[in-house]
Amino acid sequence: MRVLVLGGTRFMGHFLVYRLLAAGHQVTLLNRGATPDAFGDRVARVRCDRAAGDLAQALGGREFDAAVDFTAYTAADGRAVAQALGGGRIGHYVMISTGSVYLVREGCPRPSRERDYHGPLLPEPAGEKDREAWSYGVNKRGCEEEIAAAWQTDRFPATVLRIPMVNGERDPYRRLDRYIVRMLDGGPLLVPDGGGHPVRHVYSGDVVRAIVKLLLVPSTFGEAYNLCMDETPTLTELLELIASLLGAPARLAPIPSAAIRARGIDPIAMSPFSDRWMSLLDPAKARAELGFQHTPLRRWLETVITSLLANPPSEPPDGYEKRAEEIALAAELSGAAGDGER
Repeated sequence: MRVLVLGGTRFMGHFLVYRLLAAGHQVTLLNRGATPDAFGDRVARVRCDRAAGDLAQALGGREFDAAVDFTAYTAADGRAVAQALGGGRIGHYVMISTGSVYLVREGCPRPSRERDYHGPLLPEPAGEKDREAWSYGVNKRGCEEEIAAAWQTDRFPATVLRIPMVNGERDPYRRLDRYIVRMLDGGPLLVPDGGGHPVRHVYSGDVVRAIVKLLLVPSTFGEAYNLCMDETPTLTELLELIASLLGAPARLAPIPSAAIRARGIDPIAMSPFSDRWMSLLDPAKARAELGFQHTPLRRWLETVITSLLANPPSEPPDGYEKRAEEIALAAELSGAAGDGER
């Protein structure tokens, strides 16, 4: 196949491109060129800043068998790609969307199914971080709706994949790493608000395999699918599993988020899996219609941890600069609990 990958150099796209090349497909990367890639002359490259609105000009009427889009975020992005690749210039377009499209819907059930998408939206929240997360979900919905409209009116052959928080090798946000580095330094790990909430993420490798499997499958055109694991540990259970794979005591210290913020520590920078803007999806449709299967949680955690330990980053992850304050706060908590027992 001739496959266009929009993005493709940082995280999941990196692994997708390697899989496509290994299978003998011709790959063209479209991105700004801001992040170097290691594919050499095995791929063709098109430089394009989508925000500048030059997608159609950059593609110049080229045709592809399939396209996988990791960088479509807004309604304008959706319209532009449908115009640039419409008219029979693409055999199959796959948009990578997000579980956040459910989080911005009023009263959306958890876990969320694809049929739960439609409904009134939450009003724009007041706080800056909440507003940013809300805007992300609303903008992704706008992008999805442009793609859906192109399918309805022009039979633009599109499939939407909605994913929750993604973990895996090369995660540029280093979310798992934020927990692992704290477990490795021997200190306590603060768990905002106790960590009793459910966690249902997805392994990046499972998403990549699902993409390759559904390319040019007509039954998926005009459809949306949730991709995630079935296992649903609490955050505490997940952290205990990570600690056991590292051979470390868990050393978990539950504490209210308000107490963490009072010390000038961002609880989400420290514990990204405590974010209330974290979707919980139901993958039943993908399992039934795509044959989607997820790698068992313990197995992919072992893979990601092994990769991290084999290739330790040179710099600590975001949020670690407040580590001394975290340890001091945990010590104060421990002392206060001891005083109360006397």
